[in-house]
Amino acid sequence: MKDKVKREASHTVVSRTGGSAVRPLPGSPVVVPTRLYEAYIFDLDGTIYLGPDLLPGAKRLIDELRARDKPVRFLSNNPTRDRDMYVSKLTKLGIPARVEDIVNTVVTMTRWLLANHPDAVVFPIAEQPLIRALDEAGIRMSDNPAEIDIVIASYDRGFEYRKLQIAFDAIWYYKRARLVATNPDPYCPMDGGRGEPDAAAVIAAIQACTGAKLEANTGKPDPIMLRAALEGLDVKATDCAMVGDRMSTDIRMALDTGMASVLVLTGETTVKDLEGLSPADSPDFVLDRVDRLLPVRIWEELGWSDRDP
Repeated sequence: MKDKVKREASHTVVSRTGGSAVRPLPGSPVVVPTRLYEAYIFDLDGTIYLGPDLLPGAKRLIDELRARDKPVRFLSNNPTRDRDMYVSKLTKLGIPARVEDIVNTVVTMTRWLLANHPDAVVFPIAEQPLIRALDEAGIRMSDNPAEIDIVIASYDRGFEYRKLQIAFDAIWYYKRARLVATNPDPYCPMDGGRGEPDAAAVIAAIQACTGAKLEANTGKPDPIMLRAALEGLDVKATDCAMVGDRMSTDIRMALDTGMASVLVLTGETTVKDLEGLSPADSPDFVLDRVDRLLPVRIWEELGWSDRDP
């Protein structure tokens, strides 16, 4: 391990945010931080776990950050679970979590509606966690196109022609409804290299027949997610690291808000996807496994190996 650390220390680079980083080997896509941040925000699917399984190093990383009193928050663009479901899943996987540690698009869409359109009648093309949250918040829902003010496009495995017709009538025929979305993801990654169509597919179907413009997105990369994640923490965005597997959401949000951007190659993005990116669009750090987020000196202190689970 010590030989490996010495090799890494000889390839220091400078990140976009001004901090130093280490490239393990010349020409390697992996670039790791040399410092700890004041708080850490993690994507979940493809970053902490994939399907039913934790990804290598996830548990020991979160345990070590918490032992060092570093606040940890989890973000997800997946609106098919509520916060209690995420708490249950993480806890069962060996990463205890509280409701306040979790922010997803069920939370941000509900908050956005209450803050900006509290009296609107909405038609959610969505699954039960979002519908339940809207109902509990007192937001009126309807499938009558003549009274719908806002159509919410979301990840909906029950999407059907009937729902598309209602959205079409509310937006195109009655010319009264606005189109918003929980998240812009094209698909949700699954274990085994598969995936499921996500909210972008629903958005595209509605836009194709109505010509409507998407007026708001309450998921990453919109800063609304970052503000929700940092709520209650006395930490600036520039002192935080955002860790995720998607360039278009996780990394884009970090780049747009001045956070340290950390791409982990265990989900959607591949090394090939990084080729030809401009410095302004490139992540500050690239990890082959999420626990490489800790500086090399800490790995040495802890006696960690990348052969460990």
